[in-house]
Amino acid sequence: MSKWRLWSLGLAGIGIVIASIGLLVDGFPYFRQALLAGSIFGAIGMGAFQATKGYQYTMWIIVAVVAGMTFPDRILHIGEFDMRNKWLILVVIQLVMFGMGIQMKVQDFTRIGASGKGVAIGLATQFTIMPLVGFLLTRVFDFEPEIAAGVILIGSCSSGLASNVMAYIAKANLVLSVTVTAFTTILAPIMTPFMMKVYAGTMVEVSFLEMAMEIIKIMIVPIGAGLLHDYLKTAPLSMYQSTKKSAIVILLILLTVGYFWDYLSTVFPSTGMIIIEALCFMLGAIPVGFGYHLLTKKLPSLDKRMPYFSMFGIVYFTAVTTAAGQQYLMEIGAVLFLAAVIHNGAGYFFGYWFSKLFGLNEYSARAMALEVGLQNGGMASGLAGSMGKLGTVGLAAAVFSPWMNISGSILANYWRRKQEKEDRLKNLVKEDRVNYKKINEEHG
Repeated sequence: MSKWRLWSLGLAGIGIVIASIGLLVDGFPYFRQALLAGSIFGAIGMGAFQATKGYQYTMWIIVAVVAGMTFPDRILHIGEFDMRNKWLILVVIQLVMFGMGIQMKVQDFTRIGASGKGVAIGLATQFTIMPLVGFLLTRVFDFEPEIAAGVILIGSCSSGLASNVMAYIAKANLVLSVTVTAFTTILAPIMTPFMMKVYAGTMVEVSFLEMAMEIIKIMIVPIGAGLLHDYLKTAPLSMYQSTKKSAIVILLILLTVGYFWDYLSTVFPSTGMIIIEALCFMLGAIPVGFGYHLLTKKLPSLDKRMPYFSMFGIVYFTAVTTAAGQQYLMEIGAVLFLAAVIHNGAGYFFGYWFSKLFGLNEYSARAMALEVGLQNGGMASGLAGSMGKLGTVGLAAAVFSPWMNISGSILANYWRRKQEKEDRLKNLVKEDRVNYKKINEEHG
C-alpha cells in the first residue's frame, strides 16, 4: 500500500469538507477549487486499496466531469486555441479507437461460426432495443431536440472495449463478447446512421452518407490499423515485405492527393469529396499500422502503454463535452443521469434475458448483458464533435459514460464473486464425492 496514495485520500477528504462548507456558506471563495482538488486526490487515492483500484479510471472520468462543471472556460480554451477543434477531436478519437484496435485480434472476426447464435442475439439487441429505448426515454423526459438526439446516438452506437474488459472481470464468455464487439464495429457505419435517421431524423440533420463516412474515419480506420499491426506480428516474410512496399506507395499517393486537394474540390461535388476523404483515411490505415508496428520493435512496451492514451482520450472528451454543455447540465443533469441509469439497466436486462430466452447458457448470457448494456461513449462523442454539437448532442455521452463504467464494474465484480463462490461449492462437492468413494472402497 502506497503511503502517498493514503495521503491523497486524506487530502481528498479535506477538499470535500471545504467544498461542503462552500455549499453552506453563500459566496464562499474556494468552493470550485476545493471540489476539483478533492476529486483529483480522490482519484489518486483510489489506488491505495485493492478493492477500489479497479474504479480508479472511473474516478478520473468523474474528475473530468467536475473540471468541466467548475472551470468550463479554462477547459474549453488554452490561450486562443479552442479544445473543440474538429481536427483535434478527430485525432483524439482515432487515438482512442486505435488503442481499442491493438487490443483486438484478427481471429476475433473469424469466430462467428463458433458463436453464431450469440452473435446474432448481440447484434439484434444492440441495434434494435438500445436505440428504441433511447428514443422512448427522450419522449418520457421531453428533452430538447439536440439533447434527445444525443441519447438516441449513444443507444445507436456499437459496443466498445469496456464490455470486453467487464466480461473478463465477470468470468463470462469473453470469446463471445469480443466477437460481438468486432461485428457491431463492422456494422456501425451502416446501422448507426440508419438508426439515427429513423429515430432522430426530425431532431437534428442526419446525413446517412456523412455519418457513415465519419464512423469509417473515427472507428474502422484506426481499428484497422491496429489489426494490421497484430497481423504483422506473425505474417510471412513475403506479406511483410508487400505491406512495407504498399505503405510507402500509399503514403506517396496520399501526399499527392493532399497537394492537389483544393483542385479536386473544384472538380468533384461535395458528396464525392466526402467519399474521397474517407477513402484516403482508409488507405492511410496501412502506413499508420505498419509504422506503428516498426515503432513497437524499438519500443516493445508501447502496446501495453497504448490503453493509457485511450483512457486519456476519453477523459479529454468527457471534460470538454461537460464544459461545453455546462449550462444544460445545470438544468437537466439529474434527469439526464436518470435516463442513463434506465438506458444502461435496460441494456443489461434485455441482453441477459434475451440470451436466456434463446437458449444461451449463464456464461454467455452474462457476456451479452455487458455487451448490450455498455455502449461506445467515445464513438458517440466523436460523432457529436464531427457534427459541431459536442455541447448538446455529445452531452448524453458525457453523462452516460461514467455511469456505464461504474455500473459495469459493479455488475462484473458481483458476477465474478458469484462465479467464484459457485466454483468453490462445486469443488467441495467434487471432493466429498471422491472421499465418499474412497470410504466405500476401503470398507468394501
